[in-house]
Amino acid sequence: MRYRLIVLTLLAVLAVPVAAQASPRQVMSFEAPAELLDYSRVNVTLDEIKGFGVTNVRQLVYWQSFAPRPNSKKKPSGNLADPDAYPRGTWTRLDLLMQQATRRGISVMLTPTGPVPKWATAGKKGHLRKPSPKLYGQFVTALARRYGAQVTTWSIWNEPNQPQFLMPQYRKGKPYSPTHYRKLYRAAYKGIRSVAANRKDKILIGETSPRGNEHIVFPLRFLRGIACLNNKYKKVGKCSRLKADGYAHHAYTTRSGPRWVPPEKDDVTIAVISRLVRALDRAGRAGRLPKGLKIYLTEFGIQSFPDKISGVSLARQPAYYAIAEKIAYVNPRVALISQYLMRDDAPRSSGYRYRGFESGLRRNDGRKKPAYNGFYSPLAVERARNHDVLWGRIRTRAERQQVTIEVRRKGKKKYSKLRTVTTNTRGVFGLTATHRKGTSYRVRWVSSTGRTRVGPPIKAY
Repeated sequence: MRYRLIVLTLLAVLAVPVAAQASPRQVMSFEAPAELLDYSRVNVTLDEIKGFGVTNVRQLVYWQSFAPRPNSKKKPSGNLADPDAYPRGTWTRLDLLMQQATRRGISVMLTPTGPVPKWATAGKKGHLRKPSPKLYGQFVTALARRYGAQVTTWSIWNEPNQPQFLMPQYRKGKPYSPTHYRKLYRAAYKGIRSVAANRKDKILIGETSPRGNEHIVFPLRFLRGIACLNNKYKKVGKCSRLKADGYAHHAYTTRSGPRWVPPEKDDVTIAVISRLVRALDRAGRAGRLPKGLKIYLTEFGIQSFPDKISGVSLARQPAYYAIAEKIAYVNPRVALISQYLMRDDAPRSSGYRYRGFESGLRRNDGRKKPAYNGFYSPLAVERARNHDVLWGRIRTRAERQQVTIEVRRKGKKKYSKLRTVTTNTRGVFGLTATHRKGTSYRVRWVSSTGRTRVGPPIKAY
C-alpha cells in the first residue's frame, strides 16, 4: 500500500497539469512569533522569510499581552472594541510588524488567542478558565478595526483543545472546551465581520493540535463538539450551522517521521490528514459546517536535536519536512502549510528537558541547521521497493526552471550529476532512481539573482 501511494504521488507530480490541479493555490506560510514582535529582529527576519520565497506569516496575538491591566480582577473602563481606547503603546509591536510586512509584500494572518486577562475569566482567577466570549469579541473587534486593511485571514484561538490555551478541557470526564470554543469563535466571527474592511476576509475555525489524551481533547472529537455532532456525526442539540472559510489544524508528527500513523482514530497527524478531510465532509453533510472546507496547516515543523526526546537528527529534519510538504501538496483540500519556527526555543536551565519547540531552521544561538538551506528547495526521498522516489520544490521561483539532482553513492566522497529536470509552473519536480543503500541526493539550482544554491544531503526514508 505504501509503495502504491508513493508511486501515485510521483505520477501526480510528473503529470504537470494534474499536479497543478492538486494544489493550485497552496500557500506556504511562516511563523516566527518571538522575532516578528521584537523591534531589533523583525526586519532581518522578514527579509529572511521573503528570501525563502514565502510571502505569508502567521502571528499569535496573546490577549493577555495586549489587554490593559491583565492581572487585575476588575475590568477596565472604556470601550474595549475601540483600539484607540487602549493605553498608549499597546499596539506598537504589531504596528511595526504590519508596516514592515506590507513594505515587503508579505501578508499577515492574525490568531487572537489565550492566555487572557484575569478580568475576562470566569471567577476572575488565572488566565485560561472560561474566557468571556463577549469580551473576547470586543478584543478581536479592536484588532479588526486597527488592522482591517492589512489582514485578510484570521484564525480563531490557538490550539483550543490544549489546556495551556483554554480551560477547562474536560468536565466530569466529557469534553467541555469544544462547547466554550464555539462561543468564542462566534463572538470573534461577529466582531471581524462587523468591520467593513474585513467582510470578505477568510476566517478559520479549529486551530487544533494533533493528538489528544485525558487532558487534551482529541482533535476530531473537538471538531465534532464544536459542530454539535455525536461520534457518528449525527446532530445533537439545537446548534445552528457555523460559518467558516477554512479549518486550521497543526498536523505535527512524532520523531517516527511524517508517515507515522497514530493508533487513536481521533488523532490527526500529517500522515492521516485524510481523516480530517473525511470528518469535515461528514460535518458538512450534517449541515453543521460549510461543505468542502479547505484545510490550513497553520503551524507545522519537525523537531530536531538537541531535544533528545522529541527531536530527530539535524540531517533528518529537512528530509522529514520535505516528505510532509509533499503529503500536503498532493492533497487538494490543503490550502496552506507553515514552517514553525525560525529559531529554536531556549533550553531550560537544567539543559536536559527542552521547553517549547526545537523545530527552527536555526539553533537557539542563531547557527543555521541543514534545514535552513533545505527550506529553499525541499527534497523528499522515499524508498519504494527497489526505487527511490524523489519529489522536490524550488520555493523561490514561480515558473518552470531547470534543477540538477546530484547523487553520492556509498563509499564516494564527491557528488555527481544524476539528472537535470524541469519543474512545473509551481516549481515542483519528481523523478525515480534505482535504490542503492547509503545513497545521498541533493539539489543544485540557480536562483533568480543568479546565485547557485545547493540543498543539504538527503537519504531515502
